[in-house]
Amino acid sequence: MKKATIQLEALTCPSCIQKIEGAIKALEGVDKESTDVLFNSSKVILNFDDEKITINDIENAITKMGYEVKKSRVKDK
Repeated sequence: MKKATIQLEALTCPSCIQKIEGAIKALEGVDKESTDVLFNSSKVILNFDDEKITINDIENAITKMGYEVKKSRVKDK
């Protein structure tokens, strides 16, 4: 398991949180219980199984929804 923090471009509305969270939680390999989107800091924090999904896959899911990923940090959990 890896822990990731993904910095997004500023989120503009609370409904963005629900959209992003829903899309990320639907991905195979993402720990749904650990996924949290923080509106004020525009960050996504989550744990994922790096044998099932990569950080690039998660970033791509976010960008496909129209949100910009500024940077990501991944570390062993």
